[in-house]
Amino acid sequence: MLRVIFWIVLIIIILLLLLRLDYSLGRKSHLKKQVDEEYPLRNSDISLYATGETLFSALFSDIQNATEHIHVQFYILEDDQVSKDFVALLQKKSEQGVKVRLLLDWVGSHNVTKEMEKDLTRSGVSLAYSNKPNFPYLFYKLNARNHRKVTVLDGKTGYIGGFNIGKEYLGEDPKFGFWRDYHLKLTGEGVADLQTQFLKDWHDTTKDTVENRSTYFPQLSKGKSQTRFISTNGAYLEDNFVSLIKQAEKEIIIGSPYFVPSNQIKEELINAAKRKVKIRVLLPKKPDHPFVKEAAIPYTEELSKVGIQFYMYTRGFYHAKVICIDDKLCDIGTANFDKRSLYSNYEINCYIHDKDMINEVKKVVEEDFITSIGLTRERINELKSEKKFKIKIATWISHFL
Repeated sequence: MLRVIFWIVLIIIILLLLLRLDYSLGRKSHLKKQVDEEYPLRNSDISLYATGETLFSALFSDIQNATEHIHVQFYILEDDQVSKDFVALLQKKSEQGVKVRLLLDWVGSHNVTKEMEKDLTRSGVSLAYSNKPNFPYLFYKLNARNHRKVTVLDGKTGYIGGFNIGKEYLGEDPKFGFWRDYHLKLTGEGVADLQTQFLKDWHDTTKDTVENRSTYFPQLSKGKSQTRFISTNGAYLEDNFVSLIKQAEKEIIIGSPYFVPSNQIKEELINAAKRKVKIRVLLPKKPDHPFVKEAAIPYTEELSKVGIQFYMYTRGFYHAKVICIDDKLCDIGTANFDKRSLYSNYEINCYIHDKDMINEVKKVVEEDFITSIGLTRERINELKSEKKFKIKIATWISHFL
């Protein structure tokens, strides 16, 4: 019996070492190919959506009105009625002669059925799955997921943000209830950069080069709000977040479903607090994944000691990704405030420099703070005592949550 246990333990240790080696070598190989990708400053008109009902109404209507092409990229497409309605709309447009390309993440959209795939391809929709893991570095590539959510319609209208396609995003999943998220609709110059990003991801996935590029890049007028897109592939996002924090003079607002910052970002938040910047962090009270809440506790404990305030959203589930720096910059996109977004996921964020739009975003965020409760240091200490074992596990696997 002891011999069997010995061999089982030895095999587990060897497997863990092999996984660690795979991840380490895969990471080094990946970083060699990455560049800091930052799009130019553009001028766009922006609309903010904070509920699935308002977003899906606008998005589905704009897809319905598309006449030339529809480019859609989501991390998650579920197998439910909302998703089937979405698929049926794409099929209808394709059958009308509109070119439809649908790009999904291989892991995130694992619930898509073979029947849905057949229906899409039968109607002429071009469907592809990004970031399929392969050799070498299988374990590393399994964690490198395309988390971007981008829609471009006729090269003139773009969408980016935190929503995916499924009933939970409409608040119809009783497990989560009301779903809070932030998504942007853009017209104007910035749409060209969303188109560029989609076509790049499409080429990286399918190796197909899209011809007649003038069709996909029509002349676009300047909008009211100055914007810039930041695209990251498991690298450079940490530097971008650090840069944002350093700019703060009075206030930082962070909203995220997960809070697992890197040590560098944590130290920069501490530095900001020491220079009297007011920092508030909004997180969900209920988690949507195991261990994510426990992974945040060591950070909330340490940062609360320097005066950073943490709040838990109680109306439903909080999935928004937002950073507001004073009244001069707001970041809304796909990246969470965690190590997975920093070091593994492919993300895209929109920096907004227009004061009026920033104030509109902050108004919604302040409403979300009202429907939240403060996470006191006493409660943090209680959670730390109650969840000691889970915190240790969460800390150990924090890169993969």
